[in-house]
Amino acid sequence: MKIGFKWIVSFVIITVVAVGGLFWNPDPDRMNSADFLSEDKIVGADVAWILAAAGLVLLMTPGLSFFYGGMVGKKNVISTMLQSFIALGVISIVWVVIGFSLSFGESLGFSLHGVHYGIIGNPFSYPFFNGVGALPHHQMASTIPFILFALFQMKFAVITPAIITGSFAERVRFISYLLFIVLFCIFIYTPLCHMVWHPEGLLNKYFGVKDFAGGTVVHMSAGFAALAGALVVGRRKNPHHEPSNIPYVLLGTGMLWFGWFGFNAGSALSASASAATAFGTTTIASASAMMTWIFFDRINGRSISALGACIGAVVGLVAITPGCGFVNIQESLFIGFVTAIVSNTMLNLKPLKKIDDTLDVFACHGVGGIMGMILTAVFAHGENASLLHGGVEVFLHHMAALFLVSVFTFFGSLLLYKITDSIITLRVSEESENTGLDLSQHQESFR
Repeated sequence: MKIGFKWIVSFVIITVVAVGGLFWNPDPDRMNSADFLSEDKIVGADVAWILAAAGLVLLMTPGLSFFYGGMVGKKNVISTMLQSFIALGVISIVWVVIGFSLSFGESLGFSLHGVHYGIIGNPFSYPFFNGVGALPHHQMASTIPFILFALFQMKFAVITPAIITGSFAERVRFISYLLFIVLFCIFIYTPLCHMVWHPEGLLNKYFGVKDFAGGTVVHMSAGFAALAGALVVGRRKNPHHEPSNIPYVLLGTGMLWFGWFGFNAGSALSASASAATAFGTTTIASASAMMTWIFFDRINGRSISALGACIGAVVGLVAITPGCGFVNIQESLFIGFVTAIVSNTMLNLKPLKKIDDTLDVFACHGVGGIMGMILTAVFAHGENASLLHGGVEVFLHHMAALFLVSVFTFFGSLLLYKITDSIITLRVSEESENTGLDLSQHQESFR
């Protein structure tokens, strides 16, 4: 079998990264800096919960692979599932080498009226996890080891590019996809993560964006990147297919729903009342959206389907993510209900149908993330009150941030697709597309 130059270069890069970590000169005094607290500040219950939550979030990526894999045609099941699953390998390495530093390292940005607003982290703060150890960080994770916080956040970075894959399923070259997700993680995910979740981040500190578990950072960024990808890659030669395995979709939905408890309740970073609230709102919003979706389908003359129930459940999970720790059960019920109607309507709009977003990633994750951000700004309780609690300014800041995030993630991703395509052609040949990506890309088949 002929080995292309691009594969040799890729292997050299991964070798340099793997060996380079051994020779990186760690700073032994880093963990004794003023940023860290003493070991006696660690709370055992919090450690136990976040360890479990991190495992739950990791499970979501294989869950997503089943969710997507069951929706595509039989010639593309393995390739579609692998595109999600491989993110566990690729993004985990990127996160350790540079991603965590860019997301949660020393804040780099600008000052306004003597106040600093961060855009991105210093890449030399924690390269190769240097300085990421057993002591808790006084700002970001004050009751759990800093390494546990870093690994928990890594799972969010992993699943975000995996979500995007549903938009260009059945027609993208695997090596091109690997390059794109590395670029996406470094240039889209990490600055957005820093701006929203770092204490000095621009969207956090200036705009007061409430994103408890990733509606903005994960789902909006993935949704708009998916829309850009569908536009750049173009329509499939045969855009109509029958889902290969509905039981896979049901299995994937169950794994996602189960893992989402770690995703949302784990984002409290403690075994606390806030975690319990997020746990409850997560499941109720999803249940509400699932039931709303299937009845809304029926009202509009469509059949009640397992596929529809699964999509509705995931839309509810997406919608509640930014506000899960800020709203109550009654409000989560309403959030799931409204978002399911809006997302279902968008999914069936004729203009969106003309864009071949294979698995409707934008209509589900993008629109779900947008609705979640808006409704969080309407209902959220607590500090910096929302619209219904007198926080008009907070609501307006959320709307401004929504616009900025949408523009940044869509046009930034559009540029990264163009760069990727100029280095390694994104789209497979027509012959490979007709054969199916399982055989043409991986020499494997789903039976």
